[in-house]
Amino acid sequence: MGRSRRKKPLLEKLEIIDVAAEGKALGKIDDRIVFVTKTIPGDIVDVQVTRKRKNFYEGYPVKFHKYSEKRIDPFCEHFGVCGGCKWQPLPYEEQVKFKEREVLNNLRRLGGIELPEHRPILASKQDRYYRNKLEFTFSNNRWLTEEELNSDVEIEERNGLGFHIPGMFDKVVDVKNCYLQPEPSNSIRLEIKDYALKNGLTFFNLREKGGFLRNLIIRTSPTTGEVMVILSFYHEDEEKRIALLEHLKNKFPEITSLMYVINPKGNDTISDLEIKLFAGKDHIIETMEDLKFKVGPKSFYQTNSLQAYELYKVAREFAGLTGNEIVYDLYTGTGTIANFVAKNAKKVVGIEYIPEAIEDAKVNSTLNNITNTAFYAGDMKDVLNSELFEKEGKPDVIITDPPRAGMHADVVKAILESSPDRIVYVSCNSATQARDLKLLDEKYSVKEIQPVDMFPQTHHVENIVLLKKREIVVLPEHIQINVNS
Repeated sequence: MGRSRRKKPLLEKLEIIDVAAEGKALGKIDDRIVFVTKTIPGDIVDVQVTRKRKNFYEGYPVKFHKYSEKRIDPFCEHFGVCGGCKWQPLPYEEQVKFKEREVLNNLRRLGGIELPEHRPILASKQDRYYRNKLEFTFSNNRWLTEEELNSDVEIEERNGLGFHIPGMFDKVVDVKNCYLQPEPSNSIRLEIKDYALKNGLTFFNLREKGGFLRNLIIRTSPTTGEVMVILSFYHEDEEKRIALLEHLKNKFPEITSLMYVINPKGNDTISDLEIKLFAGKDHIIETMEDLKFKVGPKSFYQTNSLQAYELYKVAREFAGLTGNEIVYDLYTGTGTIANFVAKNAKKVVGIEYIPEAIEDAKVNSTLNNITNTAFYAGDMKDVLNSELFEKEGKPDVIITDPPRAGMHADVVKAILESSPDRIVYVSCNSATQARDLKLLDEKYSVKEIQPVDMFPQTHHVENIVLLKKREIVVLPEHIQINVNS
């Protein structure tokens, strides 16, 4: 017989002293860090260790001896189960303090470069109902609450419509009320579930792959009030599908775009499928200042519309445009930033990996009568090269907003070779941003730092950095030194 696994320890009365990455908190025991879920600084807890390494433990609380004085009651009944909004026990003013500190710690510790004074974090004016898009999953085998499991009453209703349980692909929490998206989101979701139950529509079986109703996507625009609903069906049943969609159309006249898709695949993604229009128009409109942005069923748009505007205003300010600059917008997505700064630039060149997003970017330029933009689709490290610079002109300003992984080393190299006067680096991951800033440090110095909170109740935080090119001073002896501009 093989050796039995050594039982993981139980750590008693551990004081939680700080927050850590990915929404966890931490304590220390014998100079070893302990990462703990579902706790905040000030809590004193017994921790069941689930992972043991040389320098750290990971675990979860099994008993609270003392609750933090900062702790507040979570406002959502699904807290701790659905996996979203993990920072609810922490007051919002404390959340942004920790986010700001995380950004600065990453830039100092991982970047290891000289930094200026930072601007205070831009908090979101709304800490609830701030999202413009949510996706829900139908399941015929929903997650059961502790009360249901401990009850003697037989559970008859197992259908649910809500979010996946973290780490469990086949379990869905049945959401009664979600605080992430404003009305009519909750009302639409609850009405669809009620109609489905009353009319015997089957919910998807996530493990065995069967059933009729599969997914629900709701988009809302806080700037125009328009609403898009997309229902995903596992297979076609024309009579049942039309009856449900007709019911929604009549019940919610505020839905301006009602669409559906048949998805018989093994995965939930619909980006490669035809999404069909049932009623209304095939898009909704978002506005920002005097600009309109067309958002289709597959379009990417920042999920916190109002805070995205605040972020883009800072990016535009940092760019310092006078109307004479050639601007390159890297990872442009649907061209939101590119079109937002176009009126202040001579030309804007946007680059994005996804061809459909580039088509959206072009549409948004046309929609706003913007004629000084050019968009290219392809892998950034392949597209951003000397041929493009020769065709469109070298950039005076680069705005870059890469994914969480940051920029490929070849992209950083191309930026250094193109030698713009300014770089505005927007990041959703200050750790990879710090790594990239270190690479750019040979030619650029950081002049401004502005953290921005886009996602209240979570650990996620954005950060904007302005870099300026260092001046090269030629001494009489022909020795060159870098001087901060």
